[in-house]
Amino acid sequence: MWNYRNKKPAKRGARSKLVEKLDRVFSEYIRLRDSFNTQGCIMFRCISCGKIKPYSEADCGHYVNRGHMATRFDEDNCHAQCRSCNRFDEGNIYNYRRGLVEKIGENRVLLLESKKHNMVKFTDFELEALIADYKKRVKLLKEEKLCGKEKR
Repeated sequence: MWNYRNKKPAKRGARSKLVEKLDRVFSEYIRLRDSFNTQGCIMFRCISCGKIKPYSEADCGHYVNRGHMATRFDEDNCHAQCRSCNRFDEGNIYNYRRGLVEKIGENRVLLLESKKHNMVKFTDFELEALIADYKKRVKLLKEEKLCGKEKR
């Protein structure tokens, strides 16, 4: 008799690992992009609630959810968001939109909302290129924001 508990979990494909890797580096880029150094502390303002919090409490919040690949890695779609709004308040989407309109304007928000319906499938090459690009951007932002302090 076959025992389902002995079955090995399915191996994750190379493409899904690349998407996961890009998620991590892109998230770090967005959080750094939206942060600022004040008196030696790296802080950010949540796009939804407007509270200023330490960088360590920042999430990369998506206005259009991550399931839509056309906007998943769109810099207009992603902004630093506090964990409370992102994880426990379903993205605080009403206030997210309000903050987004203030930041990028109504026209770009409408474009973003329509873009989510596009079908996009990144090739492995495109994912690898994006990973390399965002790694470089993260490195530059860390140097800029940390101003010689210990790099995280």
